[in-house]
Amino acid sequence: MSAGVTAEQRELRNAVRAFVEKESPEAVVRATMESDRGHDPALWLHMAEGIGLQGLAIPEEYGGAGAGYVEQGVVFEELGRALVCAPYLATVGLAVPTLLASGDTDAAARWLPEIAAGRLVATAALTGERRGADYTRVRATRSGRGWQLSGIEPHVLDAGEAGLLLVVARTDSGTGLFAVELPALGVEIVAPRTSDLTRRVARVTLAGAPAVAVGAPDAGPAIVADAVPRAAALLACEQVGGAARSLELAVEHARTRVQFGRPIGSFQAVKHRCADMLVAVEGARSVAWKAVQAADADAADLTLVAHIARAVCTDAYIRCASDTVQVHGGIGYTWEHPAHLHVKRSRGAAALFGTSQEHRTLVGELAPVLGAGPGTEPEEGHMR
Repeated sequence: MSAGVTAEQRELRNAVRAFVEKESPEAVVRATMESDRGHDPALWLHMAEGIGLQGLAIPEEYGGAGAGYVEQGVVFEELGRALVCAPYLATVGLAVPTLLASGDTDAAARWLPEIAAGRLVATAALTGERRGADYTRVRATRSGRGWQLSGIEPHVLDAGEAGLLLVVARTDSGTGLFAVELPALGVEIVAPRTSDLTRRVARVTLAGAPAVAVGAPDAGPAIVADAVPRAAALLACEQVGGAARSLELAVEHARTRVQFGRPIGSFQAVKHRCADMLVAVEGARSVAWKAVQAADADAADLTLVAHIARAVCTDAYIRCASDTVQVHGGIGYTWEHPAHLHVKRSRGAAALFGTSQEHRTLVGELAPVLGAGPGTEPEEGHMR
């Protein structure tokens, strides 16, 4: 977020950027994404102990700072800008809102302090749109005082590094949320090598995996409806960071690359491309800002705004990453150049929580229900 922020939020952004530039520059990102684990546990702990990122928006009673989604959005934008290889989206963006949405104070007291301290990586099998029969992927059955889960979740963020897995499963009495502490018997995790190596996605097979119920027995759909739009809003902020960094790379190259005796940025075609990228970034930033504001306010139109943000920010990031490669010419396609990392991250992020076209379809379904939808005029002092 570069406009419409308070002085404290601006200081937060500067602090996170300084931390990332020191602890996770491009060389570290490249080494980490090629490692077996895909993230550095030492960096994860340092993020918690050195700057308090994991606990930023966790309530104070659970060991966090009690900040809001706007502050989280600032952090996500900076992490997305630098392509930091860490399970931050899975843990902070998805698992934490899911635990809070469950209303289960015992579960929150058990796991949130561990997350805030950087001792626990958590994830939730909620990255796909959850509609209709999708809830039947996993079945939960009684086993003594606990539960056993069976089924397959095909796309789970950072499951291979997680110590806590949250799963929505069907029971005889409804659909609930369940927690599996990893590693556990009956859990098989396979993380194939994907195009975007900066973020790991795994296939999780559950075969009688021991679990505990979190929240009310039939609260699964309500928990998903509350948590997923918040996670989607934060992912939109991450995409804004990546799009903005792509624009920076393009402009820097256009200013310094000389062809025919003049910088290529002076050519009309290049200028127009960079100008279009700027419009895309600022439009995406505005709607992402609106989404995290709606999350903070528990707004009635949060789901609608989150769908809009994901559609706009997904397309903006893909466009800016691709256009950056074009501005750089052939060099943008080489492994040594950072542009291709953003191309891959932009497409990997586009598949989470539904594609941009799916989000647009859902906007069409929700907008008539909520009336005119979110206001188009920004508040005084905010995005324009």
